[in-house]
Amino acid sequence: MKVAVLAGGLGGSRFALALTETLSPGDVTVVGNVGDDLEVHGLYVSPDLDTLLYRLAGLGDEERGWGRAGETWNARETVELLGGEAWFQLGDRDLGLHLVRTDALRGGAALSAVTKRIARAVGLELTLLPATDDRLRTRIRTPAGEFEFQEWFVARGHRDRAHEVVYDGAAAARAAPGVLAALEEAELIAIAPSNPFVSIGPILAVAEIRAAVERRRDRVAAVSPLIGGRAVKGPADAMFNSLAGGTGAGQVADYYRGLIGALVLDEADAGDAETVAERGVRPLVTRTLMSEPDARQALVETVLGLVPAS
Repeated sequence: MKVAVLAGGLGGSRFALALTETLSPGDVTVVGNVGDDLEVHGLYVSPDLDTLLYRLAGLGDEERGWGRAGETWNARETVELLGGEAWFQLGDRDLGLHLVRTDALRGGAALSAVTKRIARAVGLELTLLPATDDRLRTRIRTPAGEFEFQEWFVARGHRDRAHEVVYDGAAAARAAPGVLAALEEAELIAIAPSNPFVSIGPILAVAEIRAAVERRRDRVAAVSPLIGGRAVKGPADAMFNSLAGGTGAGQVADYYRGLIGALVLDEADAGDAETVAERGVRPLVTRTLMSEPDARQALVETVLGLVPAS
């Protein structure tokens, strides 16, 4: 079965990895968020693509959930010593990737081409695509002002209440090569349990991608990022409260209105199944916390079950 996944970093990588435990990696295409991208010390950094790359290639730091395993921090310590900004952490191993990517981009290569080259070099078996090669940046509007995503999320610790999320550049962005074909050819489109506002939202803000997903609605399943109304990690629950008026499964279904045929809920939210069904979305209930092999398998089987056996 060919599956296309829309994904952010940590939750997206865990879900995509779970899929490859059941499916052949060659049948999985991951479309990654680039709204978090930024320049650090002149280097182009793509945090979600990098998290996906590292974890899916077996190079990621499992304890932190981001970055390279076995990382060292000599360069960052030197930056701090010399009085430079070090709020965004780049490890020594990680720097090598950013140097290669930045050099290629400055030479005129597209982000998708560079990503393909790097993925091949680390032995990644599935296909990893950025949502777009064009500049698209997520910005968060708060009572304290408007901030680029990483400044709000990392430097300010996402303490400022989000009033609005803006996808700067989305109106002119086009889907990266391979993305639309993957969405059209997939027997199932899965939306990973990533933060809808800042991980999936930037992907869907690309009009071509949103339209492609909308056309395939009956074959689209989203996994709720909330369990019992709470995020496993990160600010998704706080953002649902401030931007959607609550953290129930109904609010998650409303966010994906017109785009999904099914919403996968954790057993803790089984009581919301009827609310989801009232919105014309099929509720699928299972364990969604991917901490154990049997839970990961149950989640994947539930998602894949949206497609009738041939």
